[in-house]
Amino acid sequence: MSLKRQLVVMAKAPRMGRVKTRLARGIGAVEAMRFYRGAAFDLLRRVGTDPRWQTVLALSPDRSVHESGVWPAHLPRIAQGEGDLGQRMGCLMRDLPPGPVVIIGCDIPDIQARHVAQAFNALGRADTVFGPAEDGGYWLVGLRRRPRVVEIFGHVRWSSERALADTLANVAHAGLGHAMLDRLSDIDTAEDYARWNDADKR
Repeated sequence: MSLKRQLVVMAKAPRMGRVKTRLARGIGAVEAMRFYRGAAFDLLRRVGTDPRWQTVLALSPDRSVHESGVWPAHLPRIAQGEGDLGQRMGCLMRDLPPGPVVIIGCDIPDIQARHVAQAFNALGRADTVFGPAEDGGYWLVGLRRRPRVVEIFGHVRWSSERALADTLANVAHAGLGHAMLDRLSDIDTAEDYARWNDADKR
């Protein structure tokens, strides 16, 4: 049985007013859209062709899977499906072919290929792996998925400072171990964007 490493990049169709809405309230819809597209395509250039794993795009809304000319043609595309973030990630973890799975978003500009490699390496010794975010959430989650896929995303307070803590509580309740990666910053507000922009220009 093949146990191919699979990297899932969750992305939204880049449409004005539909992506980075919190950020758009601070910097405007046009600039938020520009940031999202730039961050997403830069990330896919860094991690999308790495031979150490198979990269898959999980898209929202589901119909955008069939839209051509938006995402790199060489990357397989699947639908995220319905439900909140936890339900969608849970479905991905259950439905993908056997092997370790790492899920990231496409709007964290500091994710590098080395982070993904570290995550898969961590799954060689831990059941789960997380990339903690500065805001209390996480920018990466991975499951070894053997000998079975365990549900860890239930009753998580998404988009809150408790998201990581809630998920780790589920991991512990299931009797699983976890590993941690570097802490990175989400770019969700105008303040986040200003800090990232200043750091990027240094």
